[in-house]
Amino acid sequence: PKQALSSEVDDIRQSTNPHEGVIRRIGEKLRTPRAQPDSQTDRQPASQTASQPHLLVVTMAAVQSFLECKRKFTARSDRVKSLEFHPREPWLLAALYNGHVYIWNYNTQSLAKDIEVTNFPVRAARFVARKEWVITGADDMKIRAHNYNTLESVVAFEAHQDYIRSLAVHPTQPYVISSSDDMLIKLWDWEKNWANTQIFEGHNHYVMMVVFNPKDTNTFASASLDHTIKVWGLGSATPYFTLEGHEQGVNCVSYYHGGERPYLVSGGDDRSVRVWDYQNKSCVQVLTGHTHNVSSVEFHPTLPVLLSGGEDGSVRLWNSSTYRLITTLHYRMERIWTMTCMKTSNKIAIGYDEGAVLIKMGSEEPAVSMDRTGKIVWSKHNEIKLLNVKYASGAEEDGEKLPLPPKDLGNCEMYPNKLIHNSNGRFVVAQGDGEYVIYTSLKWRNKAFGRGLEFVWAKGTGDYAVLESKSKIKMYKNFKEEHVFRPNFTAEGIHTGELLGIRSQEFICFYDWDSGMLIHQIDVSAKSVIWSDSGELVTIASEDAFYILRYHRDSILERVAAGEQPTEEGFENAFTLEHRFEEKVRTGSWVGACFVYTSASNRLNYVVGQELVTIAHLDRQQYLLGYLPKTNRVYLIDKSLAVCSYTLHLSIVNYQTAVLNSQLDLAASILPEIPLESRNRIARFLEAQDYKEEALKVATDPDLRFELAVQLNHLQEAFEIAKGADSEQKWHTLSDLAIQQGRFGLAQKCMFHAEDLGGLLLLYASTGHANALGKLAERAHQRGKHNLAFAGYLLLQRLDDCLEILLSTNRIPEAAFFARTYLPSQVSRVVTLWKQDLQTKNKTAAESLADPAEYPNLFPDFDLALKAERFWNDNKKPLLASSFTESVASLDRDLIEEVRAMEAAGELTLSDRVVAEPGPADEIDAAPAAAVAPADTEPLPEQTRHKAEPPASPAPIQSSAPVSPVSVSSASPASPAPAQPASPVRQEAPLAVPLTPVTPAASVATSPTPQTPQPSSPAAQSTVEPLQPSSPASLSVPAAEPLIPTTPPTPTPAPTPSTPTPLQDGPVPSTPVPPFVQADAHPLFAAASPLTVSSASTVTATPEAPLPTVSQLGFDLEPTDLSSQFDAD
Repeated sequence: PKQALSSEVDDIRQSTNPHEGVIRRIGEKLRTPRAQPDSQTDRQPASQTASQPHLLVVTMAAVQSFLECKRKFTARSDRVKSLEFHPREPWLLAALYNGHVYIWNYNTQSLAKDIEVTNFPVRAARFVARKEWVITGADDMKIRAHNYNTLESVVAFEAHQDYIRSLAVHPTQPYVISSSDDMLIKLWDWEKNWANTQIFEGHNHYVMMVVFNPKDTNTFASASLDHTIKVWGLGSATPYFTLEGHEQGVNCVSYYHGGERPYLVSGGDDRSVRVWDYQNKSCVQVLTGHTHNVSSVEFHPTLPVLLSGGEDGSVRLWNSSTYRLITTLHYRMERIWTMTCMKTSNKIAIGYDEGAVLIKMGSEEPAVSMDRTGKIVWSKHNEIKLLNVKYASGAEEDGEKLPLPPKDLGNCEMYPNKLIHNSNGRFVVAQGDGEYVIYTSLKWRNKAFGRGLEFVWAKGTGDYAVLESKSKIKMYKNFKEEHVFRPNFTAEGIHTGELLGIRSQEFICFYDWDSGMLIHQIDVSAKSVIWSDSGELVTIASEDAFYILRYHRDSILERVAAGEQPTEEGFENAFTLEHRFEEKVRTGSWVGACFVYTSASNRLNYVVGQELVTIAHLDRQQYLLGYLPKTNRVYLIDKSLAVCSYTLHLSIVNYQTAVLNSQLDLAASILPEIPLESRNRIARFLEAQDYKEEALKVATDPDLRFELAVQLNHLQEAFEIAKGADSEQKWHTLSDLAIQQGRFGLAQKCMFHAEDLGGLLLLYASTGHANALGKLAERAHQRGKHNLAFAGYLLLQRLDDCLEILLSTNRIPEAAFFARTYLPSQVSRVVTLWKQDLQTKNKTAAESLADPAEYPNLFPDFDLALKAERFWNDNKKPLLASSFTESVASLDRDLIEEVRAMEAAGELTLSDRVVAEPGPADEIDAAPAAAVAPADTEPLPEQTRHKAEPPASPAPIQSSAPVSPVSVSSASPASPAPAQPASPVRQEAPLAVPLTPVTPAASVATSPTPQTPQPSSPAAQSTVEPLQPSSPASLSVPAAEPLIPTTPPTPTPAPTPSTPTPLQDGPVPSTPVPPFVQADAHPLFAAASPLTVSSASTVTATPEAPLPTVSQLGFDLEPTDLSSQFDAD
């Protein structure tokens, strides 16, 4: 049949001989053969302008009598005189007639490097991978070496007296041999500074090519236009022998790579290709067919193919065993000058007048088969080798190459492209060249043979089927022909299994092995069909996906027994589609109900039900050999015949199958058989099936167990896991979840372990944990986290500590403003330090700073500010945060004006103590040890967190008249209003710009009528009642009262309180320093929760201000303080 391939290849014609197919080009333009070996066309630059270079890849798979060609891309360039593949990189080296050397990346289909060597033609270029060099020989008679990474020149020297035709690099020694039109061959040693260590003389015409013998690297062959091929040794100046037979000059020579035949091949101007036995020194075969000079010949290193290219523009592929012509290829790129083959692949590069072509021949999948006992049979050329995996150590790692010693089994009469064991492993079929031969697997003796395009085994020992032609299939039973089957469509291939599969290009039909009855037709373009051992499941792989189907065998047998006849498409509902996966399968096999396969993306996967699991990511293209239950390993092989294995326990497969079938009891019984190192894989599988509780029980990896515990909201279990892992990320994750669920005690523990001081600051401030907040601020200060320390001290009104932080961190200007606003008694000290600091930088600026002690005229009412500071410290008291709404009016008072009025009335009474901000001991007792404990310590017992009862409110200051509304200046140490634009400053004396008081922000009117103050005795404060275990917790706060009474209180008898139980922890003071805090300006402080009461107490409140219960708040805190919750968790 004729098949259109491309515009480059017009048609394919296949002869009746299945071994011969010819690709012909219609309208072939033949060039005039050169009159002399050194024709002017070869010596002159190309007249045409080289077009932009790109590559053409044609994939050719000569599968018996069927040839498939796909054009990929074309490389257009100047005339290509030499080609070579890099041994490791995806590079193709091309020496061009225009003096350049190109390095093509055939994977990306782009030009990787361009080396401008000379203005003369470069006829030879070779890689020296161990030195990262490209060496070249050109018509300027020089040899050059360039680093192909940096493109820098390494060396250049004149090597010959005429054109350099060829170069060859020794595979292990630092040697390069060159041949030239001066009829000499020279040996160069680059470790001796490119010394010419030997000259080989003997040819009497141009020496066109030299090549090392791959089986004996101390010998090499040369081809010359004197009609001869000579074989030389590195230690001899004269040739070992000369091969004569060509009628004209010899242009090329190449060695056979296989070990069984000492052959070399040559091509010459007599248009012939000759195969030589260099041991017998005789010509074995003469191949003719080229219509012009043969310029390049190659034995393929892995395929039984001999290639020849000539100036007629054709590439001829010959069978290297039978020497029959397989194919002739034509590409419209004029004359062929060079060819090269990749040693580890089926790629072939061809150099033309107008560029280069890259060809990939056949499949790179090795001819290999493994039986059920682990015996592997593989072929290299026609040599058959045996490996046995039982000789592996048994302790191999996944993906590690197995050191298996090969054993020679014998030879095959043809080059096999497939080896297949039968069901019991007693026989192996070798298939190739349109023939098949059946051998015994142990002795490798011929059992049967025949012609056929494809061969498949049936269930029986000697049962098989052969696709003899595309319309004829022969069935054999016990090695004897049983019957002939002729499908009513063109058969492209056959497949074995429970049913015989025959595929066309558009569908596949399944037939009964015995009766030949059509069971079902499936409309899918199948590439391979793989059945499970039970015959119930089958995988059909197409070009870009694969399908898993279930075959209803029992149903079909019943329908056949009932006399039902199949339709044109077989029996309806014979198959049901289980799953479809969008992935290309390279090779596959069933292991029970599990389908194991290698993908085109180089992954080893298996499918159980609808779950796809990746066993390993492969670093190279590998092919599946099979699975051995004894070793619980899957075996693979690559194109270099290296065998490796990966673990796959059958118990895992059975467990997953039971889970997918919802047979959890069966799965639980299988679980003890699964090794511990595989439990995490099982846990991942259970998680994917939404069995997370079971996955948590199975998992052994701490990270996975933590992840599952978090997903299941088992925070306490996650906490125990995190303690073992001690991962900061885990602690952060767990603390965030605990906060979201209101489990503050657990959150506190996690933050301790994570050293999350910022989170603890937010937690303690939000929950009113004053003791812990103070210790946290101290710890942050010790650790150098000054922002956190400053915020903590400020929330606790430890203003002296805030000031010291600013000074210790050299923030002296900020400290001066802070002291001017909150601690006027410290202003002189801070200004002195500021001046000292500025003296080293700017003396003028230092002298301009004013100290209120020296320039009181610049600081109006500064003496009142000092008194107000003392007055504030004498009369302040902490209140619960819940009283904020009732006490918010106190923030708008002007203490300076109050002090001024009380001083004028003679009612101001101040203590004699030095003005200083009280430390934490003045307000709260010692903080719990847990607040400053290292991250890996536990909090102290509950009894260490008790403190004394909060101090009573100070006695009210009598005032004979109500205070009139006044403006509040932010320059006051106790001004509650936020800062506003500065007022004009008097300019006498040194400028005191940084310390100038700020203008009043607002005026707040107070009531002109006297008010009855609330009692200020301790009895008027919140009382703590014992909490009955059966009663729900209740939280309440006292009625609002002014921070500092503005009118004399009316004495009232205090109610008789019950015996109070002190709070477990002091609250964060809800009465802020007036200039700093406002309810709308500091939401964190305003949001401070009153949840700081003892678990054995309750707080009674007036009915006017009820609070929600703990359950209404939605937290998991019991009516207790944070410390006891810490222990409870």
